[in-house]
Amino acid sequence: MSDATTPSESTGFDDMTRDIAEVPAVEVIVTVAVNLMSAAAVKLGLTEDGAEHKDLDEARKLVHALAGLMDASATEISSFHAAPLRDGLKSLQLAFREASLVPDEPGQGPGEKYTGPVYG
Repeated sequence: MSDATTPSESTGFDDMTRDIAEVPAVEVIVTVAVNLMSAAAVKLGLTEDGAEHKDLDEARKLVHALAGLMDASATEISSFHAAPLRDGLKSLQLAFREASLVPDEPGQGPGEKYTGPVYG
């Protein structure tokens, strides 16, 4: 047995690297944002299985990360991409506020450090 990579494994990695190199940065940013949104929705209990996966501590982290990504990339992605992501972020922030037994003060909720206070 050898630790060397077989040609077929190497080819697969080279193909992935080439594929990633061809993807525009905006597409990578939007994909990551959508993944964060989806994960946050699950952790907020907004899916069919709802309560089974609800975890507000995890949701807070995901929403906060999404807000940070949106803030950092605002000038890098067009409003065509940013507008629906901002709408989704606000919806998640409102859903978090509604799901919390003791809501955060305005401006203290997840991601509000980046977006400012979110009101229902």
